[in-house]
Amino acid sequence: MSEYLAPGVFVEEVSFRAKSIEGVGTSVAAIVGPTRFGPLRGKPEVVTSFGEFSRIYGDIQNLSLGGSSVLNHTAIAAKAFFDGGGKQLFVARAGNFATPTTGFAAAADAAGAVTFSSRFPGSMGNFTLELEWRDSENLLRRDALSAPAEGEVVLLEASGLSNAIRAAGANVVARVPDAAFPLAIRAVVRREGDHFVIVNNLCDITPAAGSLGGTDLRPDAGNPGDEGFLISAGLVSGGGVSVNFTRITLKSPASGSLANGAAAVLTLNAATDLSDFTGGSWGTNSTIYGTLDMDNAEFDVSADPINPGVAAFSFPLAALAAAPNSVRAIMVQRSFDLSVRSGGANGPVIYSYGNISTAPTGPDSLAAKLAQTPEKRQDQLSSPVSCTLDDGISGTDVMDALMELFDPSAMNPTGISVSGPRYLITLSGGNDGDAPAAVHYGGVSDEVNGSTGFVSLEDIEDVSIVMTPAAAADAVNHQAIVAEMQKHCLRMRYRVGIVDSRADMSLAEIREFRSNFDDSRLALYYPWVVIADPRGIATTITAPPAGFIAGVYANTDVQRGVHKPPANEIVIGALRFAQDINRFQQELLNPNGINCLRSFPGRGHRVWGGRTLSSDPEWKYVNVRRYFLYLERSIDKSTQWVVFEPNGEALWDNVRATVESFLYNEWRNGRLLGSEKSAYFVRCDRSTMTQNDIDNGRLVCEIGVAALKPAEFVIFRIGQKTADA
Repeated sequence: MSEYLAPGVFVEEVSFRAKSIEGVGTSVAAIVGPTRFGPLRGKPEVVTSFGEFSRIYGDIQNLSLGGSSVLNHTAIAAKAFFDGGGKQLFVARAGNFATPTTGFAAAADAAGAVTFSSRFPGSMGNFTLELEWRDSENLLRRDALSAPAEGEVVLLEASGLSNAIRAAGANVVARVPDAAFPLAIRAVVRREGDHFVIVNNLCDITPAAGSLGGTDLRPDAGNPGDEGFLISAGLVSGGGVSVNFTRITLKSPASGSLANGAAAVLTLNAATDLSDFTGGSWGTNSTIYGTLDMDNAEFDVSADPINPGVAAFSFPLAALAAAPNSVRAIMVQRSFDLSVRSGGANGPVIYSYGNISTAPTGPDSLAAKLAQTPEKRQDQLSSPVSCTLDDGISGTDVMDALMELFDPSAMNPTGISVSGPRYLITLSGGNDGDAPAAVHYGGVSDEVNGSTGFVSLEDIEDVSIVMTPAAAADAVNHQAIVAEMQKHCLRMRYRVGIVDSRADMSLAEIREFRSNFDDSRLALYYPWVVIADPRGIATTITAPPAGFIAGVYANTDVQRGVHKPPANEIVIGALRFAQDINRFQQELLNPNGINCLRSFPGRGHRVWGGRTLSSDPEWKYVNVRRYFLYLERSIDKSTQWVVFEPNGEALWDNVRATVESFLYNEWRNGRLLGSEKSAYFVRCDRSTMTQNDIDNGRLVCEIGVAALKPAEFVIFRIGQKTADA
């Protein structure tokens, strides 16, 4: 109540109407069972399409449980649910792994500097990772010079040279007899002051007489680095003299300037002989992996595993000018995109990581981009791969480890390769574990690491339908798993469970199985559904009906309402049923609460039953049970405001008016039987509460509802009538 302390006009808001009750959703489903991938613990996330299911929980291909290949019934049921009209599905993966670290796929270099692993266990985690380098531009640059700068390494090509090229004390050229001039010479040289120094064995000399070359241009046939003085100030000009200098440099890529030690790859157009540098001969389309020495303008090639079968060697970039047509490109390798492929090197890409650096630290490093526990919730669910880096490693160590992990045959394709070299890393060791038992379906509560199984669904209010289709393929644990689902539905109160028969059960077997349960929150369906194989392997397969029935539930709720029995509805995707149930067989099954799936000529394949597994005739119909759960939960959720209100006549009138308005709307929508006065009643007054109830803080409201029962047996009585005269 407001305080009025000073004269004035006061405006206050009051409500003269009862609070409204909003009907809750009834078509949200949950599925518990083994999948090929995805989290085993924690709060399940809702998926709204089968594509989203596949991104988080893996594809629809077979599982390998305990070494046996079995159909992935969880994924098949999820697909059937969405195909049948379902919109929201929560998935709780059930797994049976020996230890918490079992079942993960991984790949690591010998030193353990870089380790890739699947974030979740499962055979689907045996991914193929493909690196695509972002710096794809050719960095090779070729320039013609009139004169090299001090210390610059260039390719010298000259002809028609006379004896005048001798520099003072140049004992190298002095070895060339005077009779050999004029001569032609080609060599990689470095300018040092007033003379040039030969820096490698790529030297040819064509004298006027005789034959000299290679180390003959070096002091005493020495090694690279031995000084060989050719000229002092410049080559002597004159008739027939031709001198050319060619410089090879590398331009900086768009990603930033180059530095010493940057990893790079050299690709060749044609066969190339690098034996002058102990590099041997390389074939057409060869790829040479190494690092850049920017100070000395060299390309340094490491030994295995970067270049299998090749010893380490180096050569100056200027040497590439000697055979310009043999070189395709030099590209730096330091940042990349990573594609995750499922099913091998040519499998589909299921996830991509962008702009990763070979640096060991920073926001773009492998450890940051492929974190074991990503910061974003969406990445926690869908990111398939993590990467850990050893402490204290450098960018060079990361690059060396990656090179060791790459598939050598893909890096060095033989023959003509359309795609060129591929950088592939294969993860191995992932498995699906053993078939989960009832204890794995039931799950455990763990506030630290995350709950599992049915327990993980307890914190989700929206779920109203639960199913375990994969359990129907496990003859040993089937009944126990259904019992876990039954306990969950009773515990959560507002949920119903769809029970599958096992494959190819006889009439006697399905009746015996049904006798194990008596619960209005369970509904049993028989037989299995024959569908086109979604894996693309066989022509048809048979699947448990739960996913299809859950889709029927959801679609019926949306199209008609939860009061409508989910029966006489088409099973979307069904080609036929595993067994043809006729009328006489259903007369044996229907009284036992076994809902049959039947095919009718000209009417397709339909759900032909709508009963629960309860022996109580008051709750024998699925729609009656689900409709009352809808009413109870709607009233429960929308009357929380009543708690701690003053428990008197005003509150009772408000509660009564609130519930009556809700039920009146239900009656107007055709969901209740009878007239307005006979369809429902609401009592909340002294007749429903004693003084003891009031003294103990209890408000008691009694509600009666006349629910619509299905017209299960439609009877037309026809007799002869005598015509009047």
